[in-house]
Amino acid sequence: MPFAALGLIPELTRALADRGYTEPTPVQTRVIPEILAGRDILAGAQTGTGKTAGFTLPILQHLGRSTHLPKAPRALVLVPTRELAAQVADSVKSYGKYLKLRTLVVFGGVGINPQIDALRRGTDVLVATPGRLLDHAQQRTVDLSKVEILVLDEADRMLDMGFIADIRRVIKLLPPRRQNLLFSATYSEDIRGLAQSLLRNPAEIEIARRNAAVETVEQRVYKVAKDQKRALLSHLIAAGDWTQVLIFTRTKHGANRLTKQLEQDGIQAAAIHGNKSQSARTQALAAFKQSKIRALVATEVASRGLDIKELPHVVNYELPNVTEDYVHRIGRTGRAGATGIAVSLVSSDESGLLKDIERLLRKPIREYPVPTFKPAPPPLREEQERRAYPERNRSQAASRNRHSPGDRSAKAPSGQRHSKPRGPHKADQPSGAGHPQRNQNRGRSRPAHAQRGRSS
Repeated sequence: MPFAALGLIPELTRALADRGYTEPTPVQTRVIPEILAGRDILAGAQTGTGKTAGFTLPILQHLGRSTHLPKAPRALVLVPTRELAAQVADSVKSYGKYLKLRTLVVFGGVGINPQIDALRRGTDVLVATPGRLLDHAQQRTVDLSKVEILVLDEADRMLDMGFIADIRRVIKLLPPRRQNLLFSATYSEDIRGLAQSLLRNPAEIEIARRNAAVETVEQRVYKVAKDQKRALLSHLIAAGDWTQVLIFTRTKHGANRLTKQLEQDGIQAAAIHGNKSQSARTQALAAFKQSKIRALVATEVASRGLDIKELPHVVNYELPNVTEDYVHRIGRTGRAGATGIAVSLVSSDESGLLKDIERLLRKPIREYPVPTFKPAPPPLREEQERRAYPERNRSQAASRNRHSPGDRSAKAPSGQRHSKPRGPHKADQPSGAGHPQRNQNRGRSRPAHAQRGRSS
């Protein structure tokens, strides 16, 4: 069935042909006619099935019917992460390039002033993360009173990240009469609760069984000791001549550490996580897509929103604590009908997590024999590390000396009581210690609410 058979206008089918798309995916076949008919949507579809185009195309067609272009956005797409926001915005611009429509994306981690300037110039489609959108709403730099269509993309992830309160605050800023589209890779009772409060007589569309993994992904498990995971991973990448591999860790520190270790093993790698600046995340992702690096090490921030064409390998260096995140992680490969391999390195303390994942998938994951590889050396003890890396110790000592005021008691005049030497850390002293006038304003920190910024 061609896209034109779904009722799409020539400007959209032409843009689709430019990208090499001639036939709609199953989710697009079912979703597009319902959205064009003006119905609310509750859609559950696996990641990588084309659901972004499924809601983008009919929205563009609806907005393209109007010749009047107000400055306030008429369609709002809420997404959980910066990467997904950028990806959706790029798709909207690409599919709508033959229409006179404007698209703008706003998210945190970057300066807000350029976004304010762009909002003043006006947009038709606004793609945003909830936190930054509320920042604009509080500063009254965005007008949401003209929104005709609201999309919640990856709604389950937004709930997992604690955005439900922000979502409800955004909804209160919207006009009551509008079309609502809710898309989710997985279904949960929380999602159904949100749908009941948001949607009016929705068309319920579920392309695949709930929480199912993509069938084109071959899943493998290697059971290995925790301290040998790094050595096995390096062996698999080198021996298998993997050119592109996305690796998931649980923590930001773990991602940084593994990246350094892979570099030591001669494997070009970069890390991407929430502590990285947006420019650093964008540069790392671009280098990975251009095959300038072989391994991209990521936390859960990358389990949604990373659309890497024909990504061949995904590795769970550590299994996720949230079982459903496994589906999203391995969904970065095997997208749009392509095949991929998802490898999980499972230590003995993760056996319970593996069972939970298999219970969710309703099938066991095939265990592969561990190949012969060079074991990782045991971790150095403190004394061994000092001997092995003397330069590092000299650098650390110099850093401590620069930040330590030293022992001032040695210069105390005769007959006066010697004061205790001040340590290098203020936290080691009780509040108000030392000279009261000198310390009156020292060490004051800004209130927590002033320091806390939105990270979405």
